[in-house]
Amino acid sequence: MPDQNEQPGTIVRQDDRFVAELERNLDHPPALVWQYLVDPARFVDWLAPGEIELRQGGAARLNFVDSGIVIDSTVTGFEPERVLEYSWSSPGEPERPVRFELTGSGPTTLKLRLSCPADEDIARSCAGWEAHLMMLLASIEGVPIKFPFERFQSTRARYNEMI
Repeated sequence: MPDQNEQPGTIVRQDDRFVAELERNLDHPPALVWQYLVDPARFVDWLAPGEIELRQGGAARLNFVDSGIVIDSTVTGFEPERVLEYSWSSPGEPERPVRFELTGSGPTTLKLRLSCPADEDIARSCAGWEAHLMMLLASIEGVPIKFPFERFQSTRARYNEMI
C-alpha cells in the first residue's frame, strides 16, 4: 500500500464549484515548512519565481515562465506559520482560491485546499498540485527536482476517475 504522501486527495462538487483537498505529512517543523511556502528564495524551487506580501490583502504574484501562466492575486488568508491563501488567478479570471494550512509541531501536516469553477479541469489542477507538492517535499529535503510530469499524468488520470 502506498504511503500517505502518495495517496490522492479528495474532490467534491459544491454547487457550481469543485473543491479539492490534498494532505501531506512532513517530518519537519511548521516553521521550516512555512518558509518554503512564503520565502521567494525557497518557493522558486518548488513552485515558481515570484513574491507574496505576507499580510491579508497583500499581493501574490507568481510567474510560471515555461508555461506562460502568471498569477497576479491578493492574499485572502494569512496567519503566520499556519495559513496562507490566495487565488490561483489573475485579474479578470475566475477566483481559484488555494489555501495552505499547517498543523502540528513537527511532524507537520500540510493541507492544501483548492477551489475552481465546475466548468474547469479540476483533475488537471489537482494533478499539478500533486506534482508541486512532490517538488516541495524534495526541496525541503535539500534535493530539488524538476516538475515530475509522469506524476502529473498518472495522478491526473486518477483524479479524472473521481469526477
